[in-house]
Amino acid sequence: MGFNNLRKGREPGRGAAQASAGGVGMLTAFIDQGSEFSGKLSFKDTVRIDGCFEGEIVSENTLIVGETGRVQASIESEIVIISGEVRGDIHARRQLTLHKTARVYGNVRTASLSVEEGSYYCGHIKMGEEKPTAVKPEKLEAKPKVERPDGHVAADKPDAKRAKLQEAPLR
Repeated sequence: MGFNNLRKGREPGRGAAQASAGGVGMLTAFIDQGSEFSGKLSFKDTVRIDGCFEGEIVSENTLIVGETGRVQASIESEIVIISGEVRGDIHARRQLTLHKTARVYGNVRTASLSVEEGSYYCGHIKMGEEKPTAVKPEKLEAKPKVERPDGHVAADKPDAKRAKLQEAPLR
C-alpha cells in the first residue's frame, strides 16, 4: 500500500497519480496488486485499490477499484469507479461507474449510475438524489366529543361516513 502527498514538490500534470476527468481528485493512497488490507479506510481525496481490501470504506471524494482489485466492504463515497470485484453495499452520493470488467454483489444507492456492457451486478439499486423530507408536526387541537346513540363517546368530529355509522344499529 502506498501513500503519497503528491501536491508537495510536484508539478501538476506529471506522473500517473494525476487526476482524470469526471471529478476524480489527486490519488493519495494506493493498495497495489498483491497487497491485502483489512479494517476501516477513511480518506478525503482519491484512493485506488488494485489489491484486496476487507472492512469499511468512507470517502469524501473518489474510490477507484482497479481490474485486479477485490473489495469486500461497505462503501460510502462521493464517486465510486469499479473495474474489479466488490462485495458489499455501496452508497455513491454523486456517481457510480461500473466498467466492463466490474463485478458487484450488493445493494447500491446513488444519484447517477453508469454501466458499461459486460459488467455484472447482483443486488438492488436505489437511484436519485436524496432530498430531506420535512415533517410538519400536526397541531394538537382539542376535538369535540360526540356522543353516539349507543352511549359511547367519540373524541373527534364526525364526518358523513361516521355519522351514518353512528345511526346504524350495532350488532
